Amino acid sequence: MATFLYRLGRGAFRWRRWVTLLWLAVLAAVFFGAQNAGKAPSDSVSMPGIESQRAFDHINDTFPGAAADGADARVVFVAPDGQKVTAPGSRAAIDALVARVSRGPQVAGVESPFDEDAVSDDASTAFATVTYKTTAEDLTDASKTELKDAVDRAREAGLTVELGGSALETEPAGAVGEILGVGVAAVVLLITFGSLAAAGLSLVTALVGVFVSLLSITALQSVLDLSSTTGELAMMLGVAVGIDYALFVVSRYREERAAGREPREAAGLAAGTAGTAVVFAGLTVVIALAGLAVVGVPMLTRLGMGAAGAVVVGVLVALTLVPALLGFLPDAVLPRRTRTRGRAGGGGEMGARWARFVLRRPVPVLLAAVAALGAVAVPSLTMRLGMPGDETKPTSTTERRAYDALADAFGPGFNGPLTLVVDAGGAADPKAAVARVSASIARTDGVVSVSPPRFDKAGRTAVLSATPSTAPTSDRTKDLVRDIRAGRPAIESAAGATFEVTGTTALNIDVGEKMRKALVPYLATIVGLAFLLLLLVFRSVLVPLKAALGYLLSVGAAFGALVTIFQEGHGAGIFGVDQPGPIMSMMPIFLVGISFGLAMDYQVFLVSRMREAHVHGEPPGQAVVTGFRHSGRVVMAASLIMMSVFGGFMTGAGTMIKMVGFGLASAVLFDAVVVRMVIVPAVLALLGRRAWWLPRWLDRLLPRVDVEGESLRRGPAPPTAVPDGPERHTAHA
Repeated sequence: MATFLYRLGRGAFRWRRWVTLLWLAVLAAVFFGAQNAGKAPSDSVSMPGIESQRAFDHINDTFPGAAADGADARVVFVAPDGQKVTAPGSRAAIDALVARVSRGPQVAGVESPFDEDAVSDDASTAFATVTYKTTAEDLTDASKTELKDAVDRAREAGLTVELGGSALETEPAGAVGEILGVGVAAVVLLITFGSLAAAGLSLVTALVGVFVSLLSITALQSVLDLSSTTGELAMMLGVAVGIDYALFVVSRYREERAAGREPREAAGLAAGTAGTAVVFAGLTVVIALAGLAVVGVPMLTRLGMGAAGAVVVGVLVALTLVPALLGFLPDAVLPRRTRTRGRAGGGGEMGARWARFVLRRPVPVLLAAVAALGAVAVPSLTMRLGMPGDETKPTSTTERRAYDALADAFGPGFNGPLTLVVDAGGAADPKAAVARVSASIARTDGVVSVSPPRFDKAGRTAVLSATPSTAPTSDRTKDLVRDIRAGRPAIESAAGATFEVTGTTALNIDVGEKMRKALVPYLATIVGLAFLLLLLVFRSVLVPLKAALGYLLSVGAAFGALVTIFQEGHGAGIFGVDQPGPIMSMMPIFLVGISFGLAMDYQVFLVSRMREAHVHGEPPGQAVVTGFRHSGRVVMAASLIMMSVFGGFMTGAGTMIKMVGFGLASAVLFDAVVVRMVIVPAVLALLGRRAWWLPRWLDRLLPRVDVEGESLRRGPAPPTAVPDGPERHTAHA
């Protein structure tokens, strides 16, 4: 592979104009496709194989007039202090709102608080429920404006009116964090390279890759059912890996130039060595993302494939566009000392000194690092999974105020009712059978009330709403759902009807359980495949094993940090977390998969230089020092770039992207700084030559990928470059 990539790098450098034009043509093509693309689908999650999803689909089929996933709005009315919503003036204002909203063309129905017993015991609070025939994404501006105007009119009567539900859900504020993250990355690149041209080249190529990925996702969104979240995740990863991959190729090019190589040869060697590491680092990320298909959730599969596509584009850009642009700037990307003196200087001595420090005292350093990560990981043992709702939003939003008003007036469980779908088609008297189910559920410990049943047109299927006594995300509510399902056989036998439990609360519980069960097979799949890939790259059994164990430490610490900030609320304000709550159910899968791929990035970049030095004759300890001298500073710069990009997505983003951004930033911090910079050299120092042990029979079976570029050193001299444009101004070998 090194030879192929060497030729590819030289070819891209030589035919730089055509390569650049080709990428511009690709960019133009996907831009045209995006301009003519269909509308993006919603971010709704379908979870095949769980009870709440089956019941959810049953409601859609049985009650087609008001889809279970249709938009809804809950209008909450609070009377002024000392007054009641049942007073003539307040009641007239509420009735006027109900009448006006019910005339909307997309409205399926409006439940008046005075007809549905939706008034609190002290008559201080009431609510009206508006259901729509379409999803929130398909609501027209006219429908939204009509609801807002009706609410404003009710407020004029002196009522406090707040809105919950999905119909007018507050969109996250536009964030400047993404731009700030890229800005920090630019500063890190400038400090690392000491050259504005080198920093700019890495940024430009990364942005080209991101634009190609985002526009491709937009062009295919209606065909492949790709939601907006797919693009956000692809952009987050595309920017991070795009900059990092370009950083490693440009760094190796500068190193080869400092050693006296002419530009085209240096570009070829950079592509053949650093480029090989980029390919295998990218493959580990792609494996982790494509492995999301193992979970069995279509949305996760699409997210993973979209992000994996962005990583593949980033690899292709690093292997072709970066060498091509180096052809336009062969000397400008070099530091001033290299251009004037023709040598590299001592830029890597800090990394070498750190490696020597760890090699002298590996045991205490290793124990300290493992203890530190273990301490940070301890809170992860209390992690609660769920889907944060309106209760985690800031009090400045009307959704949060509506949530609090309803909880105060009707109890904490009112915001998370359980929906029961009762199928009484086999009963002689369906209404009596449904009544028996309703009575049994009402007697269940932890249920406050059960609503009257709503039957379908055939009168054989009914929907009930059971209100828990505890909050939606409470562990006691989870126990209640399990108790209802555990007692179902007896209830169904007595009533002569069957039922299933669904609703947002039950759906979140089922999703969390499914994610928990899927985590182990998913982790085993990606770790197993990546182990084989790293075995192929490093031709060692212990190095991939060490990489996997180190990753488990770093991801455990990342989970601990997530729980500390997002669940327990310690330091939440610093990170823009308005209200602590459960960790999103899909977060463990996201964090495990994506952070694993990124962790293996640093493993490949750092340890491949150590193996390269060892293959070329250096003893194990000196090979570690050499690896840190050449790659330590660059790996640290790459991790800072990753952290700044991921951290930038925390500001002003939705809860999901904010949590993913923080989790990935902390995972990179723990893995790159603690695992790769501390644990890796300490373990390699203790293992010595055994670190590179591989059974002979396995050595004969494994194909050679030559990540260290040995074939480039022992092969015949490459053909002399034809002077062309900037190549006339080359350094002498």
